[in-house]
Amino acid sequence: MSAAFPELTANPRKTKGVRRLGPIDIAALQAAVRAIPEDVWDAENAAKPNKFGVLEDTRHIVFRFVDGPLDWRHSHDRAGWSSWRKVLEPVMAQAVRDYDYARGVFPRVMLARMPQGGVIHPHVDANPAARWPHKIHVPLMTNPGVVALFGGREHYFPAGEAVEVNNLGPHWVRNTGGCDRIHLIFEYYDADQPDPDWLEPLLRAGPA
Repeated sequence: MSAAFPELTANPRKTKGVRRLGPIDIAALQAAVRAIPEDVWDAENAAKPNKFGVLEDTRHIVFRFVDGPLDWRHSHDRAGWSSWRKVLEPVMAQAVRDYDYARGVFPRVMLARMPQGGVIHPHVDANPAARWPHKIHVPLMTNPGVVALFGGREHYFPAGEAVEVNNLGPHWVRNTGGCDRIHLIFEYYDADQPDPDWLEPLLRAGPA
């Protein structure tokens, strides 16, 4: 997709590397995540819409997702959102408090579970719908052996410290520690921000 649309500029508000968003209260969400049965992880992962080879053995539970790869402005709730939103929304609200958007929208929301020894290979989030929203991670369970490359530097993100990451540059993750890594990952954008000039011509042209 990136080769097909090389001229699509990124949202200038997005971080070019890593933006630290500060500590947040994740206790209730951690407890809920610890209670998820293995068969639920397996079933949700099998049905997820984000099936990309670079993710290897990382499993996901997807609560919200974009309707298509071109446009972040149209998204939908998946089956688990209604029962999980009461524990997810307070965490997301804390993470984005400093953006100060009057009409912030969360087009994608998911849990990502990387096993011990797991790897996410170097890649960029190339679809056009990923070029505008902020990409935010909230580590829920992790260990010092989890290393991620964003913005050309290696990082360790501790539990309860929200970060925005640059998903448009090459990035990878590896877990060499003694436990699974589970992050809440979501996108966020300002509905009052003008759309980029390239969006409407892209939508008229359709997928390449």
